[in-house]
Amino acid sequence: MKAAGKKEERRATRRAFLDANAALREGKKGLRKVTSAATMHRINDTLRSALSWGIKREQAFARNWAQLVELPAATRPKPLVWTPERIEHWKRTGEKPGPVMVWTPELTGQFLDFVTDDWLYELWHTFIFLGPRRGEMAALPWTEVSTDALWMRISQQIVEVAYKLYGEAPKADSVRTLSLSLESGDNLVTVRAKQDRKREEWGDTYVETGRVWTHENGEELHPDWISRRFARLVELSGLPPVRLHDLRHLAATLSLLAGQDIKVVQEKLGHSSRQITSDTYTSVLPEMMRAEAESVMAVVPRDVPFEIRTPLVIPESAWQGDIAVFFAHGARQSGDTWAVGAQIQPDSGLLGMITLTGRGQDDAANAAVKWIRDHCTATDWELVRVENFNDRYPEEQRSDFSLTRFTVARSESPGVNGWALPTGLPPTPSRTARRASGGRPKAA
Repeated sequence: MKAAGKKEERRATRRAFLDANAALREGKKGLRKVTSAATMHRINDTLRSALSWGIKREQAFARNWAQLVELPAATRPKPLVWTPERIEHWKRTGEKPGPVMVWTPELTGQFLDFVTDDWLYELWHTFIFLGPRRGEMAALPWTEVSTDALWMRISQQIVEVAYKLYGEAPKADSVRTLSLSLESGDNLVTVRAKQDRKREEWGDTYVETGRVWTHENGEELHPDWISRRFARLVELSGLPPVRLHDLRHLAATLSLLAGQDIKVVQEKLGHSSRQITSDTYTSVLPEMMRAEAESVMAVVPRDVPFEIRTPLVIPESAWQGDIAVFFAHGARQSGDTWAVGAQIQPDSGLLGMITLTGRGQDDAANAAVKWIRDHCTATDWELVRVENFNDRYPEEQRSDFSLTRFTVARSESPGVNGWALPTGLPPTPSRTARRASGGRPKAA
């Protein structure tokens, strides 16, 4: 425990701390911890399995009594994100909004910056971005890591029973090979170099375990010690509290925020089904909710009046076959006046421009959608996809900028006269004719 002041003051503070601990232990005598419903279910599952084994193998029991036990329903706690409002409440009252909490990307970056100089910085980085279990990291040997090919294989774990360590193979679904980013690969190279330096410093007293993550003297890490060390670092950082196991939620959520498929996240976490991953380890970040809301808004076109300053012209170089992708970048000029320009890339020339009077970036995006939709109708193109990227701007810039991406397709199939049709067959209707008759044209 750290305390400010002179030696006598620190000693008095330490004594008060020890006295409080002693009083707490005395007050807890005769009391027992309340067993949660989830723990009851795990205990009963273990008993049911043991009794089933005894009936099948030893015929020691006539009936599996654990199957008759009725337990209260165990509800899985829903992960919550540390939003500014929840952080303010926690600072004011000291109360966590829920048992399972997840940092935002900004808070995650602050924690990594804080622990940069910690001996186990690379371990915390791995927990955050790969989402392994603590027992898997405690058991990871160097033989299961490649810093050249950038992979690590999870094939063993360490479990703790009454603080004693036991090695065992994980469940079949948990045996997996994880791909590493360049940064994660560099981190492992750094870990090996740090261990080599400590091996020289400690000399013959250095403990050779072959583990990737160890204490400075080479001794293996205890899974429970890893959790306590992480909790202490979070406390010292001043960030809102999360548990070490909550980093699995964070790793899954960051992967989904980056656009990864739920199947990829399932493989990374080592789950038997994507349903487990979806139900257990994914929480919704505000960024994901905002992106979803913006995407939904972009689907419904709104009639926002605008004036075409420069007609839209998409050069042939912008087409990849029959598909073209470009952006409509809106910027507030003054007051409620906006200018929206179409560009292939942010630094490329304008393909066309409109101006409008709007209340904000939503009006600018809606005007861009109407502009491109009208142009596609006039040129017999098809507007394949509209993506609203307004959430990419920092919060303080969103009132002045707008960004929308469009994917359009064109059809250059030969006309009716260009087809050599067998005698007696009716001619194929043109694309425009199919639209007029209510038919659904095929996408190019």
